[in-house]
Amino acid sequence: MSGKQGKAVIVGAGVFGATAALELRARHWEVMLADPGPVPHPMAASTDISKVVRLAYGSDETYTQLMEEALPIWREWNRRWPEPLFHETGVLTLTKTPMAPGTFEYESYRILESRGHRPLQLTPADIRKRFPGWKARTYVDGFYQSEGGYAESARVVAWLAELARAMRVAVRPETKMAGLVERSGRVTGIQTREGERIAADSVIVATGAWTPKLLPYLAGSLKPTAHPLYHFRPPNKRLYCETMFPVFTADISRTGWYGFPLNRDGIVKIGNHGTGRELDPDEPRQREPEEEASLRRFLEETFPTLAPLPIAEKRICFYCDTRDEHFWIDRDPQRQGLVVAAGDSGHGFKFAPVLGRIIADAVEDRPSPLRHRFRWRSEVHPPCGQEESRYHG
Repeated sequence: MSGKQGKAVIVGAGVFGATAALELRARHWEVMLADPGPVPHPMAASTDISKVVRLAYGSDETYTQLMEEALPIWREWNRRWPEPLFHETGVLTLTKTPMAPGTFEYESYRILESRGHRPLQLTPADIRKRFPGWKARTYVDGFYQSEGGYAESARVVAWLAELARAMRVAVRPETKMAGLVERSGRVTGIQTREGERIAADSVIVATGAWTPKLLPYLAGSLKPTAHPLYHFRPPNKRLYCETMFPVFTADISRTGWYGFPLNRDGIVKIGNHGTGRELDPDEPRQREPEEEASLRRFLEETFPTLAPLPIAEKRICFYCDTRDEHFWIDRDPQRQGLVVAAGDSGHGFKFAPVLGRIIADAVEDRPSPLRHRFRWRSEVHPPCGQEESRYHG
């Protein structure tokens, strides 16, 4: 189908699916964007109050370069929205030990500096003066990068869906896929649970944590993992405003902790970017006492005024993890006409402005420097994931 128009059916209207729909429509494809629930889907990883937008990726320059492409588009989107949904608070990257070669913080700082981004290294005195909500004696080194911040993710997905409708994408909520329609080794469409057959020249499965359930043969390569998110409503609003409390990572590769400033609804959000726990995304999402105990320990040593506050809400964010923690965006080598766009591994949303292009290139089988990084790779069995900010302990 390279270079030709056709009909694409995209299953999953999160950030992968919605951006793919927009890009394929811009390339003159007829596009249907189907989702098993409402759009945005309340259970999807994309449908959250915020996602980090950061340039820092340790020694992995590929992702930093990709974010250099995405950031100007985030700013352009802000100009097009009725109100800003990308908040460029800057990103505070701190560590409990001096930055040293091989650590996430040092390598991020080195790469950013080499690419002309001017990260500002901080001492405990700087932290105490500029960011008084932090317990400065716990964090001895790190840097502030003025580029980056956070996106209001659920609102962004809703806007992408509205834009898709305006571009005459057929957005189909409450459309549950029962299986693929195949003929002679080629995928020719999908079948819904209601028995409807929807024909397509290309089917794109972009269903996040639900992907290995819909495509069980990928269960060995993709898995859903659950990660806790906590909301607080601090009474001291000033201490947690964007200028004093930007988006942050707190020795993240050793602890997993990251968070966001006070949002429009008065919420400070804290999350953990760790290994999580493997969990069926359709199973009940129950509280785990040890997760909350770990949160309290972190708050006591980092944010003393947050530590005693009650949790206003707890959410679970589902990752679709690949073994190496790189995205999985490629054509199925055994099923012509099928593309899988999944494997966010907890760090995909920030690339929303460029994801659609990457997915559409895979659909059209166009060459791209990223095709190898995100290729179909069932044979890859690394001893550990490769996303350097993630806590693998």
